[in-house]
Amino acid sequence: MHRRSLLAATTASLAALGAPAVLRAQERVLSLYSSRHYDTDRELYDGFTRQSGIRIRLIEANADQLLERIRSEGANSPADVLITVDAGRLARAQEAGVLQRTASTVLQSRIPAHLRDPEGHWFGFSMRARVVMYDKTIGLPAGLARYEDLAKPEYRGMVVTRSSGNIYSIGWTASMLAANGAEATEAWARGIAANLARPPSGGDTDQIRAVAAGQGRLAISNTYYLGNLARSQRAEDRAVAEKMAVLFPNQGDRGTHVNISGAGVVRTAPNREAAVAFLEYLSGQAAQTIFADGNSEYPVVADAQPSAFLRGLGAFKQDQLNAARIGALSPEALRIMQRAGWR
Repeated sequence: MHRRSLLAATTASLAALGAPAVLRAQERVLSLYSSRHYDTDRELYDGFTRQSGIRIRLIEANADQLLERIRSEGANSPADVLITVDAGRLARAQEAGVLQRTASTVLQSRIPAHLRDPEGHWFGFSMRARVVMYDKTIGLPAGLARYEDLAKPEYRGMVVTRSSGNIYSIGWTASMLAANGAEATEAWARGIAANLARPPSGGDTDQIRAVAAGQGRLAISNTYYLGNLARSQRAEDRAVAEKMAVLFPNQGDRGTHVNISGAGVVRTAPNREAAVAFLEYLSGQAAQTIFADGNSEYPVVADAQPSAFLRGLGAFKQDQLNAARIGALSPEALRIMQRAGWR
């Protein structure tokens, strides 16, 4: 009688908490640590749950906070997948030892080699091109075709861009470092610093708005920021986007610098099979279309199309430099920019 009473009381207590313990134990959950802060990503996660029956437990913070959290949680971390933007941050996660190798024929066959870690620690799932934007009513200054041209004296007072400490600036400069070497890249960075129309401030959208307002002529920005302005609910944002045209630099040689959002399986993932399944899902056509339509990013697989807006910008040749190389060169790239006076 005593044991029956105790069991009844325990069951009642668990029910009062919302669900029996046995159901909580059976629940299939994938813990996703993400530094992507896009509302449209929810559609990605819901799609995976519908397909697999696995619910996403989402933890959002910036990349450094997530890395520190995973390290502090240690072997008991619930994190299964880390997803973040920029190859530099993915390389940082790999160097910190928080990602494990993933051997997946699906991922290796669908993700282009230059958009994934050669050893399989992380994979790129969406792509953005770093381009030059200008006011189409004024036109592109004569002679500008390559990133290298932006440092020429004739473009003095024309360039607006992010600070040197921004991860997009670092990745872009790392690509220059890979192409041209340290000495030439430092000279180029000094030229960029000399050609700034104003001290670096704000994000990519701020650079676009500055050029639209006549506070510079050449905005350095990732493509998806312009796409999101173009489809904004605010008429003033759409008006800014309508004024802008895009130059894809270096089409006559190595191609335009691209960077990625990517993900990897956490080294201590308690649900490794589900984590790999999630990465493979992200490489599928349905998820790739959500990346394209949801946040104006370029899909990375051949059978998915960019959004109508990005298609309207035209096809372009992309730099085939491996994203892992960008990550490896990022610390030196930052030092070069700082020495060059790019603040």
